[in-house]
Amino acid sequence: MSKKVLATIPMFSLRCERALKLLREKGYDIIEYKGETVMTPEEIKKVGGDICGAIVGCERWSEELFDACPNLKVLARFGVGVDCIDLEAAKRHGVKVCNAKGMNCDAVGEATILFALASLRNLVELSNTTKQGGWIRYTGNTLRGKTYGLVGFGAIAKYVATLLQSFQPGRIIAYDVYQDWESAEKLGVEFVDFGTLLRESDVISLHIPATKDTAELFGKREFELMKKTAVFINVARGTIVNEQALYQALCDKEIAAAALDVFAVEPVDEENPLLKLDNFICMPHQAADTHETFEAVAYFDAEAIIDVMDGVEPRNWLNQ
Repeated sequence: MSKKVLATIPMFSLRCERALKLLREKGYDIIEYKGETVMTPEEIKKVGGDICGAIVGCERWSEELFDACPNLKVLARFGVGVDCIDLEAAKRHGVKVCNAKGMNCDAVGEATILFALASLRNLVELSNTTKQGGWIRYTGNTLRGKTYGLVGFGAIAKYVATLLQSFQPGRIIAYDVYQDWESAEKLGVEFVDFGTLLRESDVISLHIPATKDTAELFGKREFELMKKTAVFINVARGTIVNEQALYQALCDKEIAAAALDVFAVEPVDEENPLLKLDNFICMPHQAADTHETFEAVAYFDAEAIIDVMDGVEPRNWLNQ
């Protein structure tokens, strides 16, 4: 059996030294993606013929790719969301799929708060105009005393709630189909229905997976229900939001501001109208990208690949 592992993460050897060392110590050769964005199916096919495992990012793994990688036994997702992987196709091909659930909570949680503060204080526009010689005045808002709404109450949302304690919000409310009452009580979080969260939140952040049930969960009606002073944050998946509806809501002042780490199409089209708005800020799907998270997630993924190849059941095996 081949002992070659594909890493589709840009600059893997520079960002993930511990994982690279572990795999090499176990006798694996690493094939590294040399690009800067997302590895294409054609690029994967060129090297996939004899790989046994892969540490993968946001590229789409379909039946076609699994056919092109006949020796593949395990995909270890460099993150949490696996909407880019056809889990059933992987199962048919005997490929175990794992994710690094819980490993990026601190990075994404901090980025969520970063987005909230930057939006409430109009940080990006103030920085840009000051650099251009301006000296504009803007009266922002604090998090203290506000109602913060969490859509989803998994590991990342719980860490956001932990961070929020220092800001002394008026309330932290959450909507989730699966309600962890014990954690909510510890963190001072109140579960509410979806409509209540939309109507009463000053800041809303998304922490749910992309599924058929969450596709365009936020559209015209949802933005109309929100406060006109509300800040909307998506650090989950782009397909959860109807971007045209968000654009219109921002233009019509249905909500005050929005911040996205993720887009429906990635990399984002430079003609996307959201990018032209002053009350919109964004990142290129990098909320989880810190040196600490890269090292932790990559090491977890390397362990998952080694476990599968050693005949050990891996942690976070998703397509059993």
